[in-house]
Amino acid sequence: MLLKQPIKIKELEISNRLVLPPMHTGKCPDGKVTPELCEYYVRRAADGCVGLIITEFSYVSQQGRATLVQLSLADDSDIEGHKMLVGAIHAAGSRTFSQINHAGAAALKEITGCDPVAPSEVLSPRAKKDARLPRALTVEEIHKIEDDYAAAAVRSKAAGYDGVEIHGAHGYLYNQFFSPLMNHRHDEYGCDTVENRARIFTETIRKIRSKVGKDYPVAVRLGGCDYMDGGSTIEDCVKAACLMVEAGCDFMDISGGICGTMNPHDQNPGYFWESSKAVKEAVDVPVLLTGGITTAAQAENLLMEGKADMIGVGRALFKDADWARRAMDE
Repeated sequence: MLLKQPIKIKELEISNRLVLPPMHTGKCPDGKVTPELCEYYVRRAADGCVGLIITEFSYVSQQGRATLVQLSLADDSDIEGHKMLVGAIHAAGSRTFSQINHAGAAALKEITGCDPVAPSEVLSPRAKKDARLPRALTVEEIHKIEDDYAAAAVRSKAAGYDGVEIHGAHGYLYNQFFSPLMNHRHDEYGCDTVENRARIFTETIRKIRSKVGKDYPVAVRLGGCDYMDGGSTIEDCVKAACLMVEAGCDFMDISGGICGTMNPHDQNPGYFWESSKAVKEAVDVPVLLTGGITTAAQAENLLMEGKADMIGVGRALFKDADWARRAMDE
């Protein structure tokens, strides 16, 4: 069974190809790790039946906070709590990456205390009717956000995580830069080329790499295709993934763009497979596919068909902590 076979991300050995992708639990009041959060992840590690756990998105600054119960990696005081979480996951037999994020236009002033920001003064196609128009970031502010990501990655390493993932999907800030639907700039971060739209990613990857060293795994969750008219395409996704790997990314996690976690045109298991397969054929690092996968047979088929190197099972594991144990017994 290919799902049970080990794989390496950089030099990090992962015992099998099953991944728990990041899913917001709402178990972190004031952004802090809680015993309830640790228990949630330990149960889903299932004695190492999940090879890799990518913990839920952690905000890199107060400006980028998405919810009041979101995990934080925005301050050095967060490190001790994350050490507890990492220790619990490791003791349960799984490897773990942190995921770091800035919500951008998806942030609420009621939570952050400041106006939302974005590449351009443009509302998301999925924004609520009463959403506040975001303020366009200056280049200096973009650089500051990149530095916030790098600082959060340093905290991730200090906490003992096996790697760090940049969240660039589902309509959050980095995805907003990548999508022509929300990026109407015409500077070096603007919409005119894929290179410019991906620049915030590549610069952040290089800044993280300069802080954490050459051996620490750096991943990107890329919402490479918006599945909307005028949005980013699968071809854009492949070009951007190649640029990110060239910049130092070790692991590509392919998901949806402005459309969110679902593909509006396909509800079959592994519904982002066209993007993940195209990226897998273009890069020399492992590629993760998630989306609607509910059985071990579905996961195995997607691997056998060359649509990805690893498979993420989110909602099924969220609902049933014993899913992985049963899958590995098949």
